[in-house]
Amino acid sequence: MYAEYYGFAAMPFQLTPDNRFFFGSSGHSRAIAHLAYGLSQEEGFVVVTGEVGAGKTTLVERLWSQLDRATYVIARVIPPQVTANELLRLAALAFGLEPIDDKPVLLRSMEEMLRAHSAAGRRAVLVVDEAQGLSVAALEELRMLSNAAENGRALLQTILLGQPQFRATLARPDLAQLRQRVLASHHLGPLGAAETEAYIGHRMKAAGWSGRPRWEPAAFIAVHRHTGGIPRQINRLCSRVLLYGALEESDAITGPMVEATASELQQDLNGADAAPQPPAAIAANGHDLARRLAALEQVVARRERVFRRLVDLLATRAEAAP
Repeated sequence: MYAEYYGFAAMPFQLTPDNRFFFGSSGHSRAIAHLAYGLSQEEGFVVVTGEVGAGKTTLVERLWSQLDRATYVIARVIPPQVTANELLRLAALAFGLEPIDDKPVLLRSMEEMLRAHSAAGRRAVLVVDEAQGLSVAALEELRMLSNAAENGRALLQTILLGQPQFRATLARPDLAQLRQRVLASHHLGPLGAAETEAYIGHRMKAAGWSGRPRWEPAAFIAVHRHTGGIPRQINRLCSRVLLYGALEESDAITGPMVEATASELQQDLNGADAAPQPPAAIAANGHDLARRLAALEQVVARRERVFRRLVDLLATRAEAAP
């Protein structure tokens, strides 16, 4: 709804990764460089880690958009808690093979597929997302699969994407052989305050932003403070802030608007989990309780205004419909 009100051609802060909105921050640009270098070696593993929502999947989408589809065949798997054999079947399915249960036959089928791609001048790349959930046995299965070669040339490269704890997994002594095959590794950190502001502007411009609404400097600062510079968190907060602005018919996004929206989002996530205080604690904190009640009343009043505004908009659309 806010996209229509502000004249966006697309939703600028959708949570689904979309290469059209890729923002080349310093960290993301370095990660792309590491991925490109790793692929140029035509063997081994490339590892990219980062917090949830840091943009790891978007990186691969960006890289994929830049690769020649006639030269590369990319398969992607997002394994849950799976066994080593189940991971092999997921990889086979991602490459378009029948995920049969007979492991020797499955491995032979995968090797034949990899050789066929190589003979046709195509390079096979397997992207494993959420790699922090893989067992040591599953990671070893990937290493063994990377042994497939012909005429001294590897038939498969693997990109491992994972959360920060995946680096500790790779440091295990029993994964030394896998570590030796990692050609490039990068940890994707959060955006700084200046990059957060640039990121917001970039995504809005990519969605057709013409300067409305304008963002006050305090709003950018508040977004960075509440999101820690994590792109997915930025998207989530900014989407709600723009909805707030549209419902209030505001042409400016202010710091207080961001603060109020961030508070509501936090209450939506954690409010129901808050443990009740005993009477003695409530009595000892009477002033704080009064402050919290006043803040709650303000939130309820604003949500009531938002609700009425939504009803009015829906009624207007219904009347305009043929």
